[in-house]
Amino acid sequence: MRLNNKKRIFALEKLRIMKHYDYLIVGSGLFGATFAYLAKQAGKTCLVIDKRSHLGGNIYCENVEGINVHKYGAHIFHTNNKRVWNFVNSIVEFNRYTNCPVANYKGKLYNLPFNMNTFYQMWGVHTPEEALKAIEQQKAEALQSMIGAGRTEPQNLEEQALLLVGKDIYERLIKGYTEKQWGRKCTELPPFIIKRLPVRLTFDNNYFNDKYQGIPVGGYNRLTEGLLEGIDTMTNIDFFADRQKWEAMADKIVFTGKIDEFYGYQFGKLQYRTVYFEQETIDTPNYQGNAVVNYTEREVPYTRVIEHKHFEMFGAELYEISNTVVSREYSTEWKDGMEPYYPVNDDTNNALYEQYKALADKEENVIFGGRLAEYKYYDMAPVIEQAMLKFEQKK
Repeated sequence: MRLNNKKRIFALEKLRIMKHYDYLIVGSGLFGATFAYLAKQAGKTCLVIDKRSHLGGNIYCENVEGINVHKYGAHIFHTNNKRVWNFVNSIVEFNRYTNCPVANYKGKLYNLPFNMNTFYQMWGVHTPEEALKAIEQQKAEALQSMIGAGRTEPQNLEEQALLLVGKDIYERLIKGYTEKQWGRKCTELPPFIIKRLPVRLTFDNNYFNDKYQGIPVGGYNRLTEGLLEGIDTMTNIDFFADRQKWEAMADKIVFTGKIDEFYGYQFGKLQYRTVYFEQETIDTPNYQGNAVVNYTEREVPYTRVIEHKHFEMFGAELYEISNTVVSREYSTEWKDGMEPYYPVNDDTNNALYEQYKALADKEENVIFGGRLAEYKYYDMAPVIEQAMLKFEQKK
């Protein structure tokens, strides 16, 4: 007799709960999924649990009318590490996508990152020498203004940016966007947030300098599914709701959640920045002609518009689906209950994290990894590198 779906799920979960594993992996993002894959290859047993209703963490894609929508924001895989590139391509083929964002400032478009196309659009210059002359002149003016105010070192992010690239680039492409990201004026932000602003004196719109770049053919879910194939997984599971039960199910734990939550916030809560999205399906096959357009003026409330089609469809493919899906991205302060995206790595939070890390370093059977557990911003490739490294160290 066949069990109905609810009974089958209950029986499967009961079987898993009775089973003992080598690793319980809390979180199915790239760190957790990569670690699970490596463990399985080494003959270890794993159970991966996730509090969300889906696997994949922030790289999860939602299929909307045949378009893979990056539910938690644009994700472009890029790396110089050939081992990592070969690893992900052994799981799923990657396409040729190259990240070439555009900035919209009061209706005028500028190529990013700052390069000769940008400088031509801004000043009409044609040669690297002309562009460099314009930038250096504005940097010198910023320095003289600061000296005139009796200072030799920048006191805030605005002064730092003016010293690095000058007034025009700062006011049109940095100021408003940064203020929206951080929720406060650039004059109120510390200068260390922007340590360098790369200026390219070439006509090159590729945002990244890495040798390898692309997006999985068929979307990031295929990468997650490939990494977790044959591994026990459970979604909608809150590790902390029944912590003792889950900890008893494995010899070791791989934890990818918030490290302060793991230790019951005993030293206080770490701070984060977060983003949220307004998603819209539009009755046109090609809305903005590019995957990512940044809106750099302060008066536009969102930071950028993502048109997901362009991550995987090129040329005539764009017009094979009559609609398109866009996401308007907003940056906001993180509060309890919101998804934490970016650690706030200022002196106060870093000092707090070090207290938690001191506890983590003493753990013999818990491995901490990923952006939240290490309180560190990671791109995707470095997360995979860290998972490889920690598996090799701890196996």
